Amino acid sequence: MRVIIDCDPGNGIAGANVDDGLALALAIAAPEIKLEMITTVSGNTPSDIGFNVASQLVRSLGEKTPVYRGASSALIEASFPWREQLDNGAEKFELQHLWNDVPRVQALPIAVPEAALRIGELVCDNPNQITLIAIGPLTNIAMAMQLFPEMAQKVAEIVIMGAVFNVPGYLKDTNFGLDPEAAYAVLNSGANITLVPMDVTVQTQMVHADLDRFALLNTALSRFLVETMRPWIDYSRTTRYLPGCWIHDVLTVAWLLDKTLVTQSQKQVGIELQGALRGKSFCYDSLRLRVGIPEPQTAPITVLQSVDNQGLLDLIFNTIKQYSAK
Repeated sequence: MRVIIDCDPGNGIAGANVDDGLALALAIAAPEIKLEMITTVSGNTPSDIGFNVASQLVRSLGEKTPVYRGASSALIEASFPWREQLDNGAEKFELQHLWNDVPRVQALPIAVPEAALRIGELVCDNPNQITLIAIGPLTNIAMAMQLFPEMAQKVAEIVIMGAVFNVPGYLKDTNFGLDPEAAYAVLNSGANITLVPMDVTVQTQMVHADLDRFALLNTALSRFLVETMRPWIDYSRTTRYLPGCWIHDVLTVAWLLDKTLVTQSQKQVGIELQGALRGKSFCYDSLRLRVGIPEPQTAPITVLQSVDNQGLLDLIFNTIKQYSAK
């Protein structure tokens, strides 16, 4: 399976989520996946920081996967409120010390933002052969579709981590909320889409005992996961009151490897672009009352609903172990 991953990794960055790095690790390790390109977008981390993280991971493993930097800001949404929220969590909670022993991510020269061009070219030059995994805001994907209008019909599948429908405490998620117009454009593009919303990803959990298994492997990839995920688990336990941490993004890759881990249904999904709830996603395929609500214009898409968390953890570990043994 030929794959592009568009992401916003924060492994090694104080206060930044590490689920992108876990998704990248699983895709790199899985023999079923040929990871042809990694692109970064501004989301969990700024696009240049994510570029540094992904580039360092690829180099540390001796892999040759090209990494391209993408959009630094959303199509319309103002960046500052999001960056203020996303980039200062460790300082806000006075938890910077959790990252004291984590190797620093090397700062690379700022790369030209060419992700949208590279994504569109690869997809359109290889019709129905490229699966696109989007685990950050959809800015790069929407821009690629603007540059290549035929892309929606030529991509094999787009697997998106985004949207939230009914999770306590969340009216919107970061990926769709940070760039609602991009999410709207991609959802309405007509592409073959599988959506992995927070409703299913908050059913996932990784704890320190899971990382202990990886630590025993003592390889470059397992060390990357252990070193960067331990402080995030502690951060999540302190700030989210969880026993460990959610591993949202990795479920997109796991879905491609083993569909028996999840349940899914077909739903029509929309996103609000106006008012106080701008960026909020919703399902509207089974409404009993439609007064003032137009009929959906798009076909239903696959939406994941539940996941076998232990099966997911076993899949990740066994795949990483197999890669480490090469």
